[in-house]
Amino acid sequence: MGFDWKSLVKTVAPVLGGAIGGPAGALATRAIAGALLGDEDADEDQIAEAMRKASPETLLALKKADNDFAVQMKELGVKIETIHADDRANARQRQIETKDFMPAVIALAALTGFFGILATMAFIPLPPDAAQPFAVMLGALGTLVTQIGAYYFGSSAGSAKKNDMIAALKGTLNSD
Repeated sequence: MGFDWKSLVKTVAPVLGGAIGGPAGALATRAIAGALLGDEDADEDQIAEAMRKASPETLLALKKADNDFAVQMKELGVKIETIHADDRANARQRQIETKDFMPAVIALAALTGFFGILATMAFIPLPPDAAQPFAVMLGALGTLVTQIGAYYFGSSAGSAKKNDMIAALKGTLNSD
């Protein structure tokens, strides 16, 4: 069994370590390789060897890379949310300008389907073979209903920002 460098990275640089197995894994691995070896294109064997021989200075460089990566991911998240917000705003502006009734018809159909399937599943005994397809339809329509709510009433991004602001204020008040 080889040296488990990823667990050590998770201890020293939790943001990078947590990102290794996810969608930003390649970026995280490049950042780790850059911090440890000065070569973002180093392979996992080279990273493992560098972690095995890491000095306190090297681990400090890895910790700095972790902080930089966290900032980069936060900025990326903000940019992605801005893109999504602009997309919703464009869709709403299109609706205002064209006065197209189809989004409302689609929303009404989805809501009717969602609550219709929900009521059917709750109050009518289904044949055993029908339960799973109904559950799949309910899940798909539930996702669509969530998106309809975000389109017509705004997304949860504002709510998340509000929660972050409250947490920051609590931290400020508790530190006084």
